[in-house]
Amino acid sequence: MCLALASCMSPDGADTASQRRSVQDMRAKTMARLDEVHPGACERIAKAAGHAVFSNVNVNLILLSAGGGWGVVRDKATGKDTYMRMASGGIGLGLGVKDFRGVFVFDTKERLDWFVNEGWDASGQADAAAKASDKGGAWAGAVDVAPGVHLYQITENGLALQATVQGTKFWKDSELN
Repeated sequence: MCLALASCMSPDGADTASQRRSVQDMRAKTMARLDEVHPGACERIAKAAGHAVFSNVNVNLILLSAGGGWGVVRDKATGKDTYMRMASGGIGLGLGVKDFRGVFVFDTKERLDWFVNEGWDASGQADAAAKASDKGGAWAGAVDVAPGVHLYQITENGLALQATVQGTKFWKDSELN
């Protein structure tokens, strides 16, 4: 279910170049909002080895949770961008659909390389969101997803209430890299 959801999630654009621009635009808009939603996040990114920004959609149906999305990882030392995909699946109580942005911050080059090359995350999550365009708000409980890896979430749209345990796989996008 989660891999099927992830396979239909793609950046806007008819060709590779326009899809890359779509990812870059999503990153720029997310980064512009990040410090107003999470004060101090941009300062943490400035000190980090790199960061990643993902666009995600998550669906919760009673006991099952599935999500998919795409994004880009920036290696601060090299300035290189690596385009990636993601899919998640989990169990727990929940109901709703949520469109959100996830910003990962990597304290060290080793953690950044691990994320790009291995890409697994298993975490517990408690979350409540009610947002349509610029109205409403969201609360997220997940912050540190692994040693040296931190996650900030910004809800774009959706209505969801969930408490889940889920696994997430991130992998390099062979078409955009």
